Amino acid sequence: MRGLITIILLALSNLFMTIAWYGHLQWKETSWLKHAGIWSIIFFSWGLAFFEYVLQVPANKLGFKANGGPFTFFELKTIQEALSLIVFTLFLIFVVKSEKLAWNHFVGFGLIILAVIVIFKKW
Repeated sequence: MRGLITIILLALSNLFMTIAWYGHLQWKETSWLKHAGIWSIIFFSWGLAFFEYVLQVPANKLGFKANGGPFTFFELKTIQEALSLIVFTLFLIFVVKSEKLAWNHFVGFGLIILAVIVIFKKW
């Protein structure tokens, strides 16, 4: 159960991260963002990133083996990176909608899945 909760918290954390890093590029036509300077956007993104950390830090603490969780450092980082790409891709598909997935993206994602398998395999 700790593993599942860890993965859910990391996925939600990545959602906030993706919006903080890329949301302002998509919503630049929003009235207040249209006239916002770079510092306003940075502070807005930091505010969103706060929620990323509120979710990610407990996820890592809960999921880490030394704290009774099922994952090692490498496994936690691998999960986070894989989820980051999944959340980012979903953000592009459902929010941005201007970028299309191509064959090379699928090949790259397949290689990432292979990397996850290699890291999680007990050799």
